[in-house]
Amino acid sequence: MKKIILIVVLTLCSKSVFAQKPCDKDPIYNQFDYWIGEWEVYDVKGNVAGHSKISKILDNCVVLEEWTSNGAQQGLTFTGKSFNSYNAATKQWQQNWVDNTGGSNEYLTGYFKNNAMHFKSRPFTYNGKTSVRTITFFKLADGKVRQLGEISNDEEKTWTTEYDLEYRPKK
Repeated sequence: MKKIILIVVLTLCSKSVFAQKPCDKDPIYNQFDYWIGEWEVYDVKGNVAGHSKISKILDNCVVLEEWTSNGAQQGLTFTGKSFNSYNAATKQWQQNWVDNTGGSNEYLTGYFKNNAMHFKSRPFTYNGKTSVRTITFFKLADGKVRQLGEISNDEEKTWTTEYDLEYRPKK
């Protein structure tokens, strides 16, 4: 009988602890909320590059991106998802990207500073060279978001822009 009472008490206590939703308690989990919404995404020439829906999932612990390119290339409409979360153990933001071409990128070093979210990948081999990627999401004053993706193939001495996108709220 004592075991049953103990199990009931532990079950009730655990439910009340988890009902607090830990990611709602700490404002650090809200640093990337400026990206939440439905967006039309433009390249630097002003062309629509794609559409993106950003939402919070898993009790507000994860910022989910759902990307679709504008039209097909070689018969394939490019789609992908990124999972962005704050890792309380490492005290870093991180992003994991996966897409419908089998591509993936992992950014385990991230932080919010000066109205921008900064992500950096671990070194990886690209075209026979050791490379590093960064992505920066700039919170713009007019409610838009700029996403700048860069790559370095020379131990971070120089950087090349891979893409430069502007997210505009979908009307």
